Amino acid sequence: MYGVCGCCGALRPRYKRLVDNIFPEDPEDGLVKTNMEKLTFYALSAPEKLDRIGAYLSERLIRDVGRHRYGYVCIAMEALDQLLMACHCQSINLFVESFLKMVAKLLESEKPNLQILGTNSFVKFANIEEDTPSYHRSYDFFVSRFSEMCHSSHDDLEIKTKIRMSGIKGLQGVVRKTVNDELQANIWDPQHMDKIVPSLLFNLQHVEEAESRSPSPLQAPEKEKESPAELAERCLRELLGRAAFGNIKNAIKPVLIHLDNHSLWEPKVFAIRCFKIIMYSIQPQHSHLVIQQLLGHLDANSRSAATVRAGIVEVLSEAAVIAATGSVGPTVLEMFNTLLRQLRLSIDYALTGSYDGAVSLGTKIIKEHEERMFQEAVIKTVGSFATTLPTYQRSEVILFIMSKVPLPSLHQAVDTGRTGENRNRLTQIMLLKSLLQVSTGFQCNNMMSALPSNFLDRLLSTALMEDAEIRLFVLEILISFIDRHGNRHKFSTISTLSDISVLKLKVDKCSRQDTVFMKKHSQQLYRHIYLSCKEETNVQKHYEALYGLLALISIELANEEVVVDLIRLVLAVQDVAQVNEENLPVYNRCALYALGAAYLNLISQLTTVPAFCQHIHEVIETRKKEAPYMLPEDVFVERPRLSQNLDGVVIELLFRQSKISEVLGGSGYNSDRLCLPYIPQLTDEDRLSKRRSIGETISLQVEVESRNSPEKEERVPAEEITYETLKKAIVDSVAVEEQERERRRQVVEKFQKAPFEEIAAHCGARASLLQSKLNQIFEITIRPPPSPSGTITAAYGQPQNHSIPVYEMKFPDLFYPVPSLDERPSVPWAYLTLGLPRGSFILSTACEPWFWDLPVASLEGLSRPSIRTRDLQIHSDVSALHPRPVNT
Repeated sequence: MYGVCGCCGALRPRYKRLVDNIFPEDPEDGLVKTNMEKLTFYALSAPEKLDRIGAYLSERLIRDVGRHRYGYVCIAMEALDQLLMACHCQSINLFVESFLKMVAKLLESEKPNLQILGTNSFVKFANIEEDTPSYHRSYDFFVSRFSEMCHSSHDDLEIKTKIRMSGIKGLQGVVRKTVNDELQANIWDPQHMDKIVPSLLFNLQHVEEAESRSPSPLQAPEKEKESPAELAERCLRELLGRAAFGNIKNAIKPVLIHLDNHSLWEPKVFAIRCFKIIMYSIQPQHSHLVIQQLLGHLDANSRSAATVRAGIVEVLSEAAVIAATGSVGPTVLEMFNTLLRQLRLSIDYALTGSYDGAVSLGTKIIKEHEERMFQEAVIKTVGSFATTLPTYQRSEVILFIMSKVPLPSLHQAVDTGRTGENRNRLTQIMLLKSLLQVSTGFQCNNMMSALPSNFLDRLLSTALMEDAEIRLFVLEILISFIDRHGNRHKFSTISTLSDISVLKLKVDKCSRQDTVFMKKHSQQLYRHIYLSCKEETNVQKHYEALYGLLALISIELANEEVVVDLIRLVLAVQDVAQVNEENLPVYNRCALYALGAAYLNLISQLTTVPAFCQHIHEVIETRKKEAPYMLPEDVFVERPRLSQNLDGVVIELLFRQSKISEVLGGSGYNSDRLCLPYIPQLTDEDRLSKRRSIGETISLQVEVESRNSPEKEERVPAEEITYETLKKAIVDSVAVEEQERERRRQVVEKFQKAPFEEIAAHCGARASLLQSKLNQIFEITIRPPPSPSGTITAAYGQPQNHSIPVYEMKFPDLFYPVPSLDERPSVPWAYLTLGLPRGSFILSTACEPWFWDLPVASLEGLSRPSIRTRDLQIHSDVSALHPRPVNT
């Protein structure tokens, strides 16, 4: 019966007759549209027949493909497309299976036209939103086949381009069809991403070849203007834009592998372009995941060639800058930690000459050059990323980098030996370079936040090191932090301008926070500037940095006290050049003279004190005539003109401290402080200097203490410091500490366990002792006035004064009696009577204003001989007492 039905068309099922009627006798005539409309109406009226229609169309298409009747193949695919677009019933899933089977058959064909036809049909299908989900549909074949088409190597360039573009469009269709459907196969699985992403990158990689051989836009049709590279980029952006938080890793890992396999890190142009596409396509909150992937890849390639690592770091730099505009999250310190670790590894590689620690003389020079390039790339990355961070994160990064700088202190171990010293030096230089990159352009209104104590201590400690390059980095870092108004470049050259208004300096009033900062750290800064000026290895760049640092402190952080101290500091530097206790070379001495002249010329015009400006101008003019080698215009040039004899410098060529103190004192500055010569405070940081031993440091401290003491003329010469002396001092200090600790323990134990009566008696004895000492003081300082009748002669011919009662004495205006408690007026202050009887007199100390704030029990210190009677005077005004009430 079936055979009979197959021969007789009238007995065939209606859906088959409708399907057969859409095919014309000549395939060139195309689809019969009227019959196609009938088929579409039938499919919509009887949805249950849709799967059979699809199966029959699939059967005919497969048969036509086998018979090479490609015209009918195109008609069948056109009919399938129209049915897909028209039908959205629940039975469409079975029809889709037949459709996908036909598409797969076309893609398996070796004919490029059939592959392109199948791809176009699949793209149309991908754009359809299905009403019902599918639980069993798979796209594995299509991912593999489209990826293979993306790598087409057809001999004909035009056909190859079409096949590649079809493959890219097919992958784009797969992504659109599956990415948002949780019931579909997970397209983000590594097995799929490892095919999709490299296929897109492969077409991106050949963008130059495609552009060079493609026709001009005027000759090409509108639809062919888009190249495979442009289409691949658009598809990659769409893929990454749809990636969720958990899928970023699977999407980025194939990119890294592709760049490794094709050695695309070394030119690094393509790698940077790829990650720019990635960073601008993903959601901003996912940026830190990409950074983490790059950091992990850098660690994984830590033993790769320096050029490869440099390429990864360059890509990381570009990606980090883009990521900083979004959300970097917790990867900030992780990124800097990884970069600094790679920096130290690179230093080790450069020293050993190989990546496995073995010395290889044949390749050491080449690797040193490559490692140097990698180190510069790391430093550049650190700086570029830090500039995009907010101020609070930038401060954390600065502290983090500074904590990694190896210092020869007691709290941080450093490598020893010649190799260890080289490693430490290179590490210090590279980290300080990184710190300089981070600090450049750093803006912070509060210097206490910009330069906290722990950071400033470590930074200034490096200024005492022997290496001149390290000291220069420290000075430049300090300048970067202090310069907040962009005045740094205006002091790049040292000169004595007659009018500094041409510099157009941006000067702002010193804030309260800056004043607090200078009160806390000014002496520390001055000390390191002073010691830096005395270095023999200084060159012109060091003096330019010192001049810039002094000038910026004067502009950014200066008040009257700071100005006075800076002038004292510069005059002390002039004394260093004049006395020459350090045996400095002639150039260094001339440079110090020139540095002092340039700075005093600047500060005199900033203070706008005419007499001060006149004195500085006179000395500069005298130097121009008689000693030009003491001015910056002759010293800080390519060929400095120096004098071989600087020992007999006349006083007219020097800036005199007495004259400056006189002229500034008349303008309200502290002339007493100006008269004092500047002496740096030597601290434990001197042990960081490799040129000073511990014994020399302690000897200097002893000498400075004796110099600063008011009783220095009465002191004996400082004892020579020897090993036995140091040992004895250490042992004695330990013993004294033990005795003090034991005494404190006994006192605490006594007050915890002793009975109340014993404690009260002890305190009463102390109070009686205080009263007796006060009575002694009053007896010495207060004498009764002479009797009106004069003196009388007592026995043995000695004159004796009458004892006149207190109430009959005539008191001068300087004295005032203490009223009793009930007679005291109600005023906001009260008298301090110290338990004395009525009629006693109140004394205060002119030199000890804290006297009136202490309770009675705390005045036992008056019994010490350090309180001298000449320090006591009688108040003539009761309001001179402290305004706060004091209990009697």
